[in-house]
Amino acid sequence: MSATRSPKVSERVAPKASDPAPQKKKKHDDDDGPSVGALFNAWVEAHRSSLLDSLRRLGKQPIGSFFTCLVMAIALSLPMGLSLLLSNVERLGGSWQRAAQISLYLQLEASPGEGEGLVRQIKEMPGVADAEYISRDEALNEFQKQSGLGEALKELPENPLPGVVLVTPLEVDKAALEALRTRLAELPKVQQAQLDLVWVERLAAILKLGDRFVFGLTVLLVAALLLVIGNTIRLHIENRRTEIEVIKLVGGTDSYVRRPFLYMGALYGLGAGVLSWGVLAFGLDWLNEAVVRLAGLYGSNFALAGVPVSDGLSLLLGAVLLGYIGAWIAVARHLRELAPR
Repeated sequence: MSATRSPKVSERVAPKASDPAPQKKKKHDDDDGPSVGALFNAWVEAHRSSLLDSLRRLGKQPIGSFFTCLVMAIALSLPMGLSLLLSNVERLGGSWQRAAQISLYLQLEASPGEGEGLVRQIKEMPGVADAEYISRDEALNEFQKQSGLGEALKELPENPLPGVVLVTPLEVDKAALEALRTRLAELPKVQQAQLDLVWVERLAAILKLGDRFVFGLTVLLVAALLLVIGNTIRLHIENRRTEIEVIKLVGGTDSYVRRPFLYMGALYGLGAGVLSWGVLAFGLDWLNEAVVRLAGLYGSNFALAGVPVSDGLSLLLGAVLLGYIGAWIAVARHLRELAPR
């Protein structure tokens, strides 16, 4: 009987040839795991939920959030506004090339034809942007209008003023201008070459001083903004201390805890950037009315330029980065104190 039953027992125990090997099945089970798409979707969902949570918490305190953004906006507006005013002052000063013109006083016996020929020769010289000839009669008429001595000048036996060639350089560089003036002074029929660059140098020095002042003010206000953001985020952390300790107790990572506060700092920065752009646009428009009225009294059509779009976008980006960095510093400082007890 045992001989007849042994084949059946061996049939039940022996695996079939069609069954997969146990080792291969185990290996197949180990290969199963989340796909790249699933991991990416989880990452997007985590950031989306953190962003919505930050917006919800800011929305619960609209007045406090608005005034925090307003303080940051005022701090951002000061250096940006001063920089825009300096740019307008440079534009008010006119073209640097025209401000640094070289005046060539010709000899009294130089004819208008020789003056025009000298102008053509000067225009072909390197470093020259333009040249203009003013005849003796034109110079006398202009002097009569500006001096108010028209009747007295008519009593003179002959015109005492020489012809003048105004040379506009390509660039304003003191060494290059002096070299150009020396070359022009050696031209025929030129009695004297005069270069008055003193007021241009003074204006450039004032603008350079203004740039340094704006840079120093920007550094101080950026530090103040980081302190404001850090203190604001610290208050949010203290309000959620118990919640954060529970999250870390159940295994929440530092990045998971940090993420909502980083979004909160970036949102504060974005709000401050938008408010700062609006403050600058309104302030320049309000100031422009008085500037246009004053310029009109001097016969000028000068007007302040508004906030360029590129500068406004840079302001927004800088404000968001400042908010993000300030929040990161605040969270990194206090995250060590949030370990569960």
